Amino acid sequence: MSLIRRRKGAEKDPKIQKDEDEDKKEKISGKVKETKAKKKWSCVDSCCWFVGCVCTTWWLLLFLYNAMPASLPQYVTEAITGPLPDPPGVKLKKEGLKAKHPVVFVPGIVTGGLELWEGHECAEGLFRKRLWGGTFGEVYKRPSCWVEHMSLDNESGLDPPGIRVRPVSGLVAADYFAPGYFVWAVLIANLARIGYEEKTMYMAAYDWRISYQNTEVRDQTLSRIKSNIELMVATNGGKKAVIIPHSMGVLYFMHFMKWVEAPAPMGGGGGPDWCAKHIKAVINIGGPFLGVPKAVAGLFSAEAKDIAFARAIAPVFLDNDLFRIQTLQHVMKMTRTWDSTMSMIPKGGDIIWGGLDWSPEDGHVPSKRKNKNDETRNGDGDTSSKKVHYGRIISFGKDIAEADSSEIERTEFLDAIKGHNVANATCQDVWTEYHDMGIEGIRAISDYKVYTAGSVVDLLHYVAPHTMERGSAHFSYGIADNLDDPKYNHYKYWSNPLEMRLPNAPDMEIFSLYGVGIPTERAYVYKLSPAAECYIPFQIDTAANDGDENGCLKDGVYTVDGDETVPVLSAGYMCAKGWRGKTRFNPSGIRTYVREYNHSPPSNLLEGRGTQSGAHVDIMGNFALIEDIIRIASGAQGEDLGGDQVYSDIFKWSEKIKLPL
Repeated sequence: MSLIRRRKGAEKDPKIQKDEDEDKKEKISGKVKETKAKKKWSCVDSCCWFVGCVCTTWWLLLFLYNAMPASLPQYVTEAITGPLPDPPGVKLKKEGLKAKHPVVFVPGIVTGGLELWEGHECAEGLFRKRLWGGTFGEVYKRPSCWVEHMSLDNESGLDPPGIRVRPVSGLVAADYFAPGYFVWAVLIANLARIGYEEKTMYMAAYDWRISYQNTEVRDQTLSRIKSNIELMVATNGGKKAVIIPHSMGVLYFMHFMKWVEAPAPMGGGGGPDWCAKHIKAVINIGGPFLGVPKAVAGLFSAEAKDIAFARAIAPVFLDNDLFRIQTLQHVMKMTRTWDSTMSMIPKGGDIIWGGLDWSPEDGHVPSKRKNKNDETRNGDGDTSSKKVHYGRIISFGKDIAEADSSEIERTEFLDAIKGHNVANATCQDVWTEYHDMGIEGIRAISDYKVYTAGSVVDLLHYVAPHTMERGSAHFSYGIADNLDDPKYNHYKYWSNPLEMRLPNAPDMEIFSLYGVGIPTERAYVYKLSPAAECYIPFQIDTAANDGDENGCLKDGVYTVDGDETVPVLSAGYMCAKGWRGKTRFNPSGIRTYVREYNHSPPSNLLEGRGTQSGAHVDIMGNFALIEDIIRIASGAQGEDLGGDQVYSDIFKWSEKIKLPL
């Protein structure tokens, strides 16, 4: 009976069975839809996936590179290009060169490591860990905490309360900027091949964020450099030191040469002959003696050529700031606390950099720069009839950048009244000094239309008054009328070669070594930001191009010849003319030399960053440059190297500058 009942129960009504089947289908369909909804791919997912793939690929390639035999890259490269030349150290050792003069390295901005000695709660576990240089791991793990600890106090330009970040000491401070990315390492290794070691090499590391004089006030860095040079000279039989500064380190060491001879308490009290007694030669690499336009763009809008390029290829992402990351605002807030950035504002005004209608580089086209014996060039290297107004460092609009000066109507901005801006309440953004300007102040800036080197300083004082007031206490950007004026004894003038005298050291030599053949930032085309109230109100106009593949304007940036960071004019003028022979800036007649290195990119990926590079940092691995340095350190003089080595038009451009010498 029970079996019969089970069979009857199993035989359901067909209508009921149909309803149950439809219910099951609806449930399954609902689950599928719910699953599809959950798996819907968003833009954020795409970005995270892309970043993850890039990082995974990078680390995999890095692992494989480190896992392969050390000789494999060289073997493959030689199979493609033929036998590689001996490194300079090996080559010169075969010639019999040996270590002679002690050498001192002076790193530039950003290349020196910084480590944490005291921090806030968010930096727990980072004691003596690198916040700058190395792997930059903390940038990704704790970005807000990292920005907080890398920033300086906005009032003093020194440490914020409860934070101490200090430079890494020793040769490891700047041998590598990041794993596999050398700065001084290749030069150090080649010097070691002819007998140099740590007792005859010294890395003059300093906190590159703070003003030059404040490195002495806070860390006594200048005193330490003085003591170390004296010790190295004394322990090496009285042989004078060879100083090798790079990038901003060039300006820092100029400041040191004035400081060390100046009387205490402002100076080091070494006396008027200290440099003559202790320094054989100063070999400046990629020196921004007269500043760089790139510093203006950085302070004005936290941009440069690389950011403009990124905006050009991804305008929607960067212009709309989809994820409210506000990276540039954070960068501006942090870097405007670094007084050192203001040391690289262009110096000399319109006399050096040109005005509305002229510039020393008139007629130059970077992509057409040839060997100096090229017969296709005319007297100025001009290959195009189109005039480029390089003197207009900032222009609001391409039409303004190209217009005749008589056609430009400008409204004075200095007397403009700054309005009120409610951006902090409405946009929840990062505060910058632009938020104190209001729309009226911002509009006044764009209505002035064009800025030369002479008006750029006024512009920066207007848009960043607090920052520039602090920076102007440490740096100056003019040209001295009378160097006997007692005011030039103040440290604010010591890093400007146009407002200071070289030391009385006639036996000392000064070299300017730098790369050429790479388009380098010289002037910018700007526009108002489409969201000026919420974000940085000005940005480089990446739509501005001249449409000529041989032209100078690309993505809103005008370029000239240089090393990608420092224009030839800034790197070469002082040694080519300003200090050449006995001048009011060089009364003892210190011999000066210009040594240019024509950029040649690596022939293949396995060659790394190349041994003939002229790029601003990569030139530190340039074999020809390293060979010149080793010869000088081994006792050679400028004439032994062949004197000047020039590929650019630096001497012609220098003659166009009408500066009384």
